[in-house]
Amino acid sequence: MIEPPPLALYIHVPWCVRKCPYCDFNSHAIEGALPERAWLDRLRADLDLELSAVAGRPLVSIFFGGGTPSLLAPETVAGALQAVNARFDVSPKAEITLEANPGTVEAERFAGYLEAGVNRLSVGVQSFDDTALERLGRIHGGDEARRALEAAFEAGFQRVNADLMHGLPEQTVHAALSDIDRARAAGVDHLSWYQLTIEPNTAFRKRPPMLPEETTLADIEEAGLERLTAAGFKRYEISAWAHPGCESQHNFNYWRFGDYLGVGPGAHGKLTLGDGTVTRTRRTRVPRDWLERTEPTRHSAIVETDALPGEFMMNVLRLTEGAPEALFESRTGLPFARIEAPLVAARAEGLLETDRLTATPLGMRFLDRLVARFVD
Repeated sequence: MIEPPPLALYIHVPWCVRKCPYCDFNSHAIEGALPERAWLDRLRADLDLELSAVAGRPLVSIFFGGGTPSLLAPETVAGALQAVNARFDVSPKAEITLEANPGTVEAERFAGYLEAGVNRLSVGVQSFDDTALERLGRIHGGDEARRALEAAFEAGFQRVNADLMHGLPEQTVHAALSDIDRARAAGVDHLSWYQLTIEPNTAFRKRPPMLPEETTLADIEEAGLERLTAAGFKRYEISAWAHPGCESQHNFNYWRFGDYLGVGPGAHGKLTLGDGTVTRTRRTRVPRDWLERTEPTRHSAIVETDALPGEFMMNVLRLTEGAPEALFESRTGLPFARIEAPLVAARAEGLLETDRLTATPLGMRFLDRLVARFVD
């Protein structure tokens, strides 16, 4: 028996107004009216299915992701949180995040989400530049993004994240820094700042845009790191920055190889069973199939022992602080000796610190290479 790690809950809302050409998430353009009541009914059934596996374990965080969760009416979000509270022990200090896209209709709902129990907003800004947003296929403009952040604070939210992309089509260093400056000026306490990548099964993969040269991408990265650090943000994960004490607890749980339930169409979960076995779960991806099932189902598979070191290291090495060596045994149930050989090799290459499972600056730069040492 090992003590299970902290437990979080991810709730998936699969609908968007329009599918963005770079997006490879399980999101689907709305066709007709949003089936909010049916989604909420099926969500309750999904939650019921998870109860026996996590009895007595409190939830440390809840995250509404998508898709565009801010398309849901505040009453629907309130109903979802009521369903969760009726079934699980939710920590009084639980971080409850909802992803929102800029836009007048969604912004007007922010006060309702706060009243429903959401205490953190994550706003999908991506950029404040109208031309960049048009190239990304976004349906909002830069002014709408700015107003959405203002509306979040006016509604009473004290914790607000802004998602920003860099390395956008034809983007310059100046334009990337301007996006950072505008987000800072809006008062956000957290920034997810990540480079645009062309993913499989996206419109951009079929019709790739003209991205900046590698030297420009490196210049953007270096200048952005300096600007964020000078502004008092601390990089705590490879693409996450926050003021001290404002880090996302939900994402921390992912990266520390914690457990999480995944409910809603296409949602994934990770659970550690009483005997230490680690399992992965997933729901059917297609919203219509998920909604029309008479009984809730999920696929569950055991993570093979040989795969656990790679999965663990893939997560914790994204954190700038990494993890203490003891966390490997407590999260995987495996002896530390399982990773000693690749640890020695990685440290010899200067990719890992000597006293923790922490990537050096060089290791963070070549993170894929570092993680690959621990993949069987």
